[in-house]
Formats: sequence, C-alpha cells, structure tokens
Amino acid sequence: MAYRILIVDDSTFFRRRITQILQEDSELQVVGEAKNGLEAISLAQQLKPDVITMDVEMPIMDGITAVRKIMALCPMPIIMFSSLTHDGASATLDALDAGALDFLPKKFEDIALNKKEAKLLLQDRIKTLARKSTSLGRSVLSQPPIARFETSQAPRSAIGKNIRKSYKCLAIGTSTGGPVALQKILMGFPHSFPYPIIMVQHMPAAFTEAFANRLNDLCKITVKEAKQGDVLVAGTAYLAPGGCQMTIEGRASSAHIRISDAERYPEMTYKPSVDLTFASLSNVFGGDVLGVILTGMGADGREGCRELKSQGAKIWAQDEKSSVVYGMPQAVTVANIAEQNFDIEHMCQQIKSEMLD
Repeated sequence: MAYRILIVDDSTFFRRRITQILQEDSELQVVGEAKNGLEAISLAQQLKPDVITMDVEMPIMDGITAVRKIMALCPMPIIMFSSLTHDGASATLDALDAGALDFLPKKFEDIALNKKEAKLLLQDRIKTLARKSTSLGRSVLSQPPIARFETSQAPRSAIGKNIRKSYKCLAIGTSTGGPVALQKILMGFPHSFPYPIIMVQHMPAAFTEAFANRLNDLCKITVKEAKQGDVLVAGTAYLAPGGCQMTIEGRASSAHIRISDAERYPEMTYKPSVDLTFASLSNVFGGDVLGVILTGMGADGREGCRELKSQGAKIWAQDEKSSVVYGMPQAVTVANIAEQNFDIEHMCQQIKSEMLD
C-alpha cells in the first residue's frame, strides 16, 4: 500500500510539480492539496495522511501556525519547504520548534547534483518520514518524554561510571531531526561547561548561522557558527557551517578549527561531514572525546566514530524510539561502536553525569 501524502502550498504550480514528482514513485500517493494553513488543518483531520509537505509562507494561515495546530489536533510527520534565505531559515527553525520533523529548500535542486537526484532525494525523505509514522505509530510524535524513560535510560553502573574517564571535548553529529535534538541537549548545559563542543548538523549553508544564533540565544553556553581559525575554548559550541568541511587541527591545548571548501574532499557525500570532523578530532584529542550520534538519515559518523573509538573515545547514540530517523544512530549501534543508546530527553543528563560528575 502506498504512503498517503497531503501537499500544502499556495502556489498551484508548486503543488502540481510536487505531485508529479511524488507520483512517479509507486510507494507514494498524493491524496489531497491545500492552498493555505487553514485548509491544511481541515484536510489533515479528514484524510489522515502519512506525511504532509508544508510551505512556510501562505495567505490566511501560515505554515508555522498550521504545523502547531496540526500537531496539537492530530500529530503526523510534516516536512517543510523553505527558501534559502536568512528569513527562510529562521521561519523553518520556528516550524521545527512547532513540531515539523524535517525540511528541504523549496528549490531542492540546490542540494542535489541534478534533477534526477533531486527527485530521488525528495521521494526518499518523504518515505523515510512515512515509515517512521507507520512503524512506531503516530502517538510517538506527541508522547510525553517521561513515558519512555525506563526503557531507554541505562543504570549508572552500565555506563561505566565506576571508572572515571578523562575528557577534553564533546562531539555531536546529526542530520534529520537534529535541530530539535541539539536544542534539547545544549539548553541543559551550564554556563561553566568545562569542554569545547563540536557539532556537525547536515544543513544548507544559509541555515547554519541562523541556527547557531538561535541556540546561542536559548542556551547558557556560547553557541556559534564555526569560523576559520577559531581556537577551541571551554563552554563554547562550534557548529560546522553548511556547504563546507570542518576539521580540528593543532594540539589538544591549543586546538583550532579549519574550514575548507567541500571540493577539497570530493569523496565526502555530506557537507559538512560528521566522519571527517570526528576523524580529525581523534588526531588532536585521541581518546579524550565523548562522541554522540543523534537522529539522522544515512550512516555519516560511523567511520569517524570508529576512528575515535580506536583511540579510546566513548561513543553514544540516540535510541530508535526517540529518533526522527534512526539511520545514523543505528549505523554506529549495529557496528558495535556505540556503547549505549539513550532517549533524547535524557541525553543531556547522561552527558553531564559522564563528563561533569
């Protein structure tokens, strides 16, 4: 049975275009169209689609308001389409805060090599979200976090707390679902967090600065988009800029960031790449790193984590139930690289217990 999709956009041309692309895939069926947020709410309740594609800017009711209301009335996976501008980035982040699970640039060819790849990317992202909904049930989208506590949090003795490990850096890699997951973790850190934090989030170049600024406004620690030459300091989180590659160089006592054009690493599919950044951390900090892989499609991070672990680093991953997409956490888990999986609602506390206590 095909996954059922509701398309929401005020542009007749864009609705027709998305419909054509999705229905080229036999696993996808467009069951309805809405031209504003108000219509979207009504059709979402009537049709109960597996996934909704949602525009941000629309008349009568905008996409952010519609997402918030749909998630309150009948939670379901929503993927946003937005412009690659600063305003578009801010609005998309608002939509993710409201409950949307993923986003793509409205000109999604901008993050693909050709039209065929762009079509496959759109189809795959929507099918991935649809599978999440049908495999776990829509209740997981709005389930209170405390209900998952006992099944996802390991006893302290199980995570090696009897042996005190030294750390010099926290590294986090993520993709789909990452913005919300990162926010949950970073907001719980104290101003005096004693280590630098390196973050790689798969995100277009136009989005990373706006995302870093938002996190900086919300968190006690300092959060910034990483720049060439930044020297790592404790209590600061450095977000890899989109469209580039970020590596860490120097000695542990004076490590600094190098930002390179993506063309320098043609073998890397993702820009930025978790694998590349994490591998560079192993050269600088050895095993004195806690590496965390959060929700995301694909397997980026597995080889970087493998390199870190070979140096003695500890690797954790988000659990399946709280991941929007379990691809990246699953990759390090099934490869026996991740030592533990934790619910995102308790990942921050686990990190603090491991690194600060």
